[in-house]
Amino acid sequence: MSSETRIRHGVAKLFATLAVALLFLSPLAGATTGGDDVAAPDREWVFRVLLDGDEIGYHSFELTDEGERARLRSEASFTVRFLFFDAYKYRHENEEIWRDGCLQAIDARTRVNGKSLEVRGERLEEAFVVAADQTDRALADDCVMSFAYWKPEFLEQDRLLNSQTGEYVPVTIEPVAEEELEIRGEAVRAIRYSLAAGSLDMQLWYTPEREWLALESTTKGGRLLRYELR
Repeated sequence: MSSETRIRHGVAKLFATLAVALLFLSPLAGATTGGDDVAAPDREWVFRVLLDGDEIGYHSFELTDEGERARLRSEASFTVRFLFFDAYKYRHENEEIWRDGCLQAIDARTRVNGKSLEVRGERLEEAFVVAADQTDRALADDCVMSFAYWKPEFLEQDRLLNSQTGEYVPVTIEPVAEEELEIRGEAVRAIRYSLAAGSLDMQLWYTPEREWLALESTTKGGRLLRYELR
């Protein structure tokens, strides 16, 4: 095995731990759109994504009011470089359809280091049916929610749908402390929440009115992944 190959294998193993955190960092996935015209969003969040303080990409969210329903579109792109090659590449494009505060449809496409993942789901009469990894699952809850950090009601949930794997995972979300956060160069009063989902521990910051401001998660390899509003 050449020295370059050994370096690639070692770095790939290190950055593979990022995938665990990113499974939960793509809360917005897509719905079947049926060729609808794209309207200008009513709300927009654009985050720069940092790994150990170095910017590696972005994650944007666009929310459009469509009368009785809302459409959420998201796009993410991360690239981690080591020496002269890309050690980790992540791409995510998706939408969600929401009605009365509940998820109605989802269609997410993710590519991690060349591996493709797809999750699709739709609210039927008695359940929300999710198709992922060639398996269909029926979620019997009346109101299913994804990891929709942008949505204030997200903070009150005890189970959430993972838009990359299709899993319906138990979560614990609790307020931790009131802090001051720097957003776009200005000091902002913020409330920090902790989110636990299996082995994942995450910190989230919101205004007292529950506007999403920032996110942090430590990967299994001990690296710090952070979302900051542009």
